[in-house]
Amino acid sequence: MLPSRLLPWTPASQKPVELPAACAMDPKISNGARLQHEHITDLLVFGFLQNCCNSNFHKELKALGHDLPVPAYPREDYDDELQTDGNRCSHIVLEREETESENQEEIIQNIARQLAQIGDRMDSRIPPRVVNYLAMEFMNVDLSEEDRKDCLSAALEEVMKTYPKDMEREKTMLMLTMLLAKKVADHTPSLLRGVFHTTVNFINQNLLTYVRNLLRNVRTSDVSSLASH
Repeated sequence: MLPSRLLPWTPASQKPVELPAACAMDPKISNGARLQHEHITDLLVFGFLQNCCNSNFHKELKALGHDLPVPAYPREDYDDELQTDGNRCSHIVLEREETESENQEEIIQNIARQLAQIGDRMDSRIPPRVVNYLAMEFMNVDLSEEDRKDCLSAALEEVMKTYPKDMEREKTMLMLTMLLAKKVADHTPSLLRGVFHTTVNFINQNLLTYVRNLLRNVRTSDVSSLASH
C-alpha cells in the first residue's frame, strides 16, 4: 500500500507474437548458446520502453541504449574446441550460437512490442498519484536499491487492484512493472536510467522464471498476435 503522505534498439521484425502462459521451465534456456538472464531482461525492458507511444525520454533512452552491455559471447570461450587441423570447427560452432542468440533477441523484441501495445491501451489507467509517489521516491538519493524495489513493489500492488482478474497474473505484473517504469520516466526523464535498472532487478528477482518460460514457449509455438486481447 502506498504511503498516505503521497495520496493528495530498433525492433528486428514486425511479426506479432502471442504471449502464452508460463509452464515447466526448460533448463536449456540458460545454456551458453543463449542470452544470459540479465541480458534477456535488459532487452525486454529496453524494447518495451522503445516501443511505447508518446514518451518524453527519447534522448535519455538513446543514451541508455549506448551504455547497455551487448549480449555477445567472447571467442576465447571456444578456444578449447579448436581442432589440430585448424579452427574451422570452432568457427562453425560460434556462428551457429551467434545465430541462436540473434534469433532469441528478435523474439524478445517481439514480446516487448506486444507488451508495449497492451501498455499503451492501459496507460491512462495508472493513477497519477502512484506515478508521483514513485518519482519522488526515485529522486531520493538516500534510498538503497532494495528500498527502490520495495517502492516499485508497493506501486505495482496498488495498480494491480484495478486490472481485470481474467488477465494472466504474471503477464499483467510484467507489463505493469514496465509500464510504471515508463510512466516515471515520462514524469521525470532524468530518472530513466535509475528506474530502468531497478525495473530490471525487480523482474529478475520476481518474474524471471515467467519471462524465461514465456521466451521458451514463443520459441516453440506457432504464435499469433495478442495485441487485441
